[in-house]
Amino acid sequence: MQKNPCCVKLSVQPSRGLVDEKFSILVQNTPPGFQVTVHALHHSEDGHDWEAFAHYTANNTGTVNVSEDPSLGGTYSGVEQMGLLWSLRPVPGNKPWLRMRKMNVQTPMEVTISVYQGHQTEGFTDQAPLAGVVVERWYMAPGVRRVPITEEGLTATLFLPSGPGPFPALIDLWGGGGQLVESRASLLASHGIAALALDYLTPKITVETGKMVENEYFEKAYKVLEQHPQVLGSRIAMLGISFGAVMTFKFAVYSEVIKLSCAVSVSGSHVQPIDGSVKQIFDYLIKNAGNTRINEENQTIWRDLLLPIPTDPAFKVDVGRLKCPLMLVVGEDDQNFPAPESAKDIKEMMERAGNSHLLTVLSYPNAGHLIEPPYTPHVRATNFVTVGSRQKVVALWGGEMVAHSRAQEDAWRKLLVFLRENLYGTNLGATSLSHLQRKVTTFN
Repeated sequence: MQKNPCCVKLSVQPSRGLVDEKFSILVQNTPPGFQVTVHALHHSEDGHDWEAFAHYTANNTGTVNVSEDPSLGGTYSGVEQMGLLWSLRPVPGNKPWLRMRKMNVQTPMEVTISVYQGHQTEGFTDQAPLAGVVVERWYMAPGVRRVPITEEGLTATLFLPSGPGPFPALIDLWGGGGQLVESRASLLASHGIAALALDYLTPKITVETGKMVENEYFEKAYKVLEQHPQVLGSRIAMLGISFGAVMTFKFAVYSEVIKLSCAVSVSGSHVQPIDGSVKQIFDYLIKNAGNTRINEENQTIWRDLLLPIPTDPAFKVDVGRLKCPLMLVVGEDDQNFPAPESAKDIKEMMERAGNSHLLTVLSYPNAGHLIEPPYTPHVRATNFVTVGSRQKVVALWGGEMVAHSRAQEDAWRKLLVFLRENLYGTNLGATSLSHLQRKVTTFN
């Protein structure tokens, strides 16, 4: 039997910080060689509980340092400083196929870190921990301002960094699930970039009229951003994931109104009818619905809807005409979009056109479709409701947990550098973001 310690000390530093900021977990005052389980519990906004846990053995001074010591088992193994966040999974008994989404960015993601005696795998709520700490992870840094935008019929939220500005800016487009998703935009504002989260599939105007927005809707969003007094109108980017990346390609190349300093596609494709509206692009996908596959677990695979990559130039954006830097973030196990095949074709098109110097490709083996900010828990498949038909399915996104989590961390770091260099300029960006980083990590 292990000796039961009476005064185990648990510290998590910083206990308040941004979601993409690492923390250190230290367990002290245990007997040497003492076995403990370090456990993380999060109660999500939709009412579900998520947990992660890891097994450790204290060293000869009675200490466990999660940043340096290997987990011997649990939801992850090995030395993983942030494993207790990225390996979070629904507690047994919750509904299947959940996805963790932070919808209210004005409140923190609260995670309870606890230490239990022995190497436990279940029943954490049925026993008292040796020690526990509640930590806060924020998408909005102190001083970031959240400004709802409804002018011009838009459904959007602008996040402005701390300070007087003016700031370079970005339009943030999420994918085919619709809704106004603010998490990434608020985090970008926390790093010094004004970011407009834009709902373009389920905005108020679509709910009221039943009609999808036209391309002018995106141009109105750009103009509102361009003319904002705290925005550098000449330094605006667009970032899209999934279907949002499809729209990003369109406007980066063809719009006479939207003039981008750079563009980012996460898990996207340039395949689309080039003269199409949002509805026409959706119709193009639906036309290929026969390419949908269902696996043995009844999960829906949509990646073949745009395959094979067409040779007809009317059905893919002519990226050879692109004049601004472009970053592609690709998960090589993407089961939802043909992002790897699209990236290969984009690279070949730009090489033929002589503008491949504008292209940066980040391609990650064993990463899936949902490449989100760091430490977001990986989910290989989740419930999904299609925008058009409101059909409920289980969508297969792909990816392997550890590789996908590594991809999220690496891609986010390089994405911030890419945006800094192309929106701030390298020298200004390095100075400004260093100053901002010192500010945003000071949570009082």
